[in-house]
Amino acid sequence: MSNTYLSKKQIVIIAFMLVAILFRLMPHLPNFTPITAIALFGGLYFTNKSMAYLVPIFIMILSDLFLGFHSISIFVYAAFLGVSFIGTQTKKPSVFTILLGSVSFFVITNFGVWLLSYPKNLTGFIECYTLAIPFFRNSLLGDFFYSGVMILGFNFVQKKYLNLA
Repeated sequence: MSNTYLSKKQIVIIAFMLVAILFRLMPHLPNFTPITAIALFGGLYFTNKSMAYLVPIFIMILSDLFLGFHSISIFVYAAFLGVSFIGTQTKKPSVFTILLGSVSFFVITNFGVWLLSYPKNLTGFIECYTLAIPFFRNSLLGDFFYSGVMILGFNFVQKKYLNLA
């Protein structure tokens, strides 16, 4: 098989990510989205590390073409790459890995919000992160839900249909 073709495993990984991103485009609770799960999933399952970063970013950009880009988009993409990195460094998915991805996404994206929208002092920093806490609850719930569905679903498909375990 040539390197120019995608393997069955890569196609299934991309399909899972594309289906997941559709949930970002549908009405949802604030921050209850699959974006962190997609980045982590790509990092965990792509053996080609460049695909672990490029495919999730491409999928995110694709959805942003419909939803719009924002002033903090660069921080969102940086956080997305950070979560992909966490996935590439993880031997197997765990609750800790999902939590680490969620926390890193929260810290990086809200740092961008603070830089762009709050006074550049300790009070502004604390206010920014404090006001973000209610959104973090939904992010955590979404990250655990979507990560669980994607990881368990992929493991099922991989064992049952692809024999790639």
